[in-house]
Amino acid sequence: MQEIVGEILARRLVEWGVDTVFGLPGDGINGLMEGFRRQREKLKFVLVHHEEAAAFMATGYAKATGRLGVCAATSGPGAIHLLNGLYDAKLDHVPVLAITGMQETSVLGAHYQQEVHTDLLFQDVAEAYNLMVTNPLQLPGVVDIAIRHALARRSVAHLTFPNDIQVATAGEDPYKHVSPGEPPMSSPVVSQPPVPAAEADLARAAQVLNAGRKVAMLVGVGARGARDEVLAVAEALASPIVKTLPGKMVVPDDHPLTTGGLGLLGTRPSEELMEECDTLLMVGTSFPYGKYLPSPGQAKVVQIDVDASLIGLRLPVEAAVTADARLALQQLLPMLQPRSDRSFLTKYQQARDAWRSDMMALQDPGRDPIAPQYLASCIDAAATSDAILTCDSGTIATWAARHWTIRGGREFYLSGNLATMAPGLPYAIAMQHAFPGRQVIAFVGDGGFAMLMAEFLTAVRHELPIKVVINNNNSYGQILWEQIVLGYPEYAVRHRQPEADFGAWARACGGYGAKVTDPKSLPEAIREALAHPGPALVDCDVNRDEPPMPGKIRYDQAKHFTEAFLRGQPHKVATLATVARDKINEMRS
Repeated sequence: MQEIVGEILARRLVEWGVDTVFGLPGDGINGLMEGFRRQREKLKFVLVHHEEAAAFMATGYAKATGRLGVCAATSGPGAIHLLNGLYDAKLDHVPVLAITGMQETSVLGAHYQQEVHTDLLFQDVAEAYNLMVTNPLQLPGVVDIAIRHALARRSVAHLTFPNDIQVATAGEDPYKHVSPGEPPMSSPVVSQPPVPAAEADLARAAQVLNAGRKVAMLVGVGARGARDEVLAVAEALASPIVKTLPGKMVVPDDHPLTTGGLGLLGTRPSEELMEECDTLLMVGTSFPYGKYLPSPGQAKVVQIDVDASLIGLRLPVEAAVTADARLALQQLLPMLQPRSDRSFLTKYQQARDAWRSDMMALQDPGRDPIAPQYLASCIDAAATSDAILTCDSGTIATWAARHWTIRGGREFYLSGNLATMAPGLPYAIAMQHAFPGRQVIAFVGDGGFAMLMAEFLTAVRHELPIKVVINNNNSYGQILWEQIVLGYPEYAVRHRQPEADFGAWARACGGYGAKVTDPKSLPEAIREALAHPGPALVDCDVNRDEPPMPGKIRYDQAKHFTEAFLRGQPHKVATLATVARDKINEMRS
């Protein structure tokens, strides 16, 4: 059997160590699918129900493993569906290769059916590399180049193959050569050594940090893998550690040095210490929400990031250190002067303890309808010490941020910078595939789950024992509260009754499914789902009028909240009753 271009592609992916492609076939990639079929013993094709999910799976796979994620879709509409998941990869800086089809070269430009020039469509998202293959001789060289760029730049690369090129004979040379150039010759290797910091940069950073009296650390997902180093530097500086939401797993939530997250979903002590610190060490983050960072001129900033282009995006920087976080902190530690004055740290440790007590008070098992905080706490209590939690964007992220505890080997993933709905379920599928021996839980809202709910069937069909817990408030909760915080009554953000029973959907798919409306039955339902040997889902109806309150309420937020109620906010009695009950529970704590 003659080798075709599709097989060259598949074989080269295998040589790069790729073991999985997430995707959906179509006539626009039949030649590529034949290549995948011929390499099926070494390269698994995970068949999904929607191409957007395939891109999310590739992104989740890359986030959790640090390896290249790969997704494939047909020409035209299939390729278009990939975009949301690919932008998630681009904005969160993870390596993904997207492979798409293209109409055959002889009909391009003739308004042929499904003729979408995906190389032009992907021009922005595929910032690492973007190419339409037009000659069989380009392979496997361009595959190497695309993968190398995706890994080196931690972003999206894209290769699109016209139909006739896909099935062309390997090594076929259809053109006369009129230039002295040669087809790309390459090999499936890349060198990515950790980048150490320059001595001069470290010296300046140490000088700034040693001069500070109230030093704070802000760590992001770029510091993942540097937990010990982050803790050692914080101990030396007597610095509280504040975490971004994507960086939640960098430091255990129960560690005495951390005050938790920052931002709308963060904690009050984290926000207040940012208002007081005179020195800020940022590690592996370019935290986008400037309102939660020190005001201009308040604090001197040291920033460590492996990507020099991300340094100084939010605040003027006194010392810029372009380096791998772990190596830079190792190099920096001996240059720091250990602190004897720990009053700044102690103050916010006490504030953190009070905050945690307030949050635990909101995990009230006696409330009916069920408090979403209680639902999150039940998952936290029942999950294993090395569980992976994936999460959607929305109010669900608030409950996960505050009530999912990082301890032991636990991990946490969500769409960080794109903050898109619907990745929680596809992430879980990809991560369960990558780590078959670990517990993987998707904690999602009813809105995000409904967008890609067919992928639960994917989990059943691929025998992936993911666990899905749905925080069902029958609304787009985050949008609801965002409207109110702008001073407007909510509009078109709640679904009409009846509420969906996603547990019945799970059972119809062949998995475990439960619907929970009574808080007394919730803990056992969670335990049963986690103990189930296959895919399992718990659909929990929660209080739809529970607001995701910010850690620290600002005057303008309170003002706009009041304005929305005066302008005719519906459900205001239920909302005010919920807020009042939350405050009473906090005071009792």
